[in-house]
Amino acid sequence: MLGAITGDIIGSVYEFANFKQYDFPLFSKESFFTDDTVLTVAVADALIHNLDIAKTLKAYALRYPDRGYGGTFYEWVHSSSLAPYNSWGNGSAMRTSSIGFFFNNEVDVLKAAREFAEVTHNHPEGVKGAQATAFAIYLARQGCSKEEIKNDITQWFHYDLSRMLDEIRPDYVFDVTCQGSVPPAIIAFLESENFEDAVRKAVSLGGDADTLGCITGSIAEAFYGQVPEEIATETMKRLPEEFRKIIEKFYLMLEG
Repeated sequence: MLGAITGDIIGSVYEFANFKQYDFPLFSKESFFTDDTVLTVAVADALIHNLDIAKTLKAYALRYPDRGYGGTFYEWVHSSSLAPYNSWGNGSAMRTSSIGFFFNNEVDVLKAAREFAEVTHNHPEGVKGAQATAFAIYLARQGCSKEEIKNDITQWFHYDLSRMLDEIRPDYVFDVTCQGSVPPAIIAFLESENFEDAVRKAVSLGGDADTLGCITGSIAEAFYGQVPEEIATETMKRLPEEFRKIIEKFYLMLEG
């Protein structure tokens, strides 16, 4: 979960720049948490306290406006409806990381990822993106190798994970769909050597950099065991107290 938030904040300043470089400052004065972080924390809060997910997403978005929410999601938040709107956007995948950490068997992970996605993203691609991200995190937590993770995600979700980042990067553009975001983000993890390398590789693709960093960072945290302490400290500095309390409670529950 913290890996997702870290990737979001690191990628935040490059979101609309179509940035293609690997070497860049991880944090700057302009680094900030976006809607990816807000909704990631909302999902964790809903899991911890058994809250209604649709109402929780709306409540968080209303408390933290102007964080870059998608247009249709923004309209949903400000409407009286709790009905989903058939989205296949990457919002379902970027907010789902805590599910992959919270549940301890694949059936529960996939069921919860579907349920938490479908409150807004009830299109098959929206569900698939959330499930693939959460399942990759679950597999990483189980000690699966990168090859096993790659094979299982390919078999279950039929994503093409055979391309290399160097093939993808030159023509990659801003893409907010699950099908255009989740596979490259997973590939960035698969090619990585450590947590920081994974996030740098994700951001270096260009496009929706904060969400790519968020998805990749969530899987990298699970695989490499943690967000490095110095990076985690910089991340936590940029979060409101409410978020820090939820994050701390979430990890205490995992340890318990």
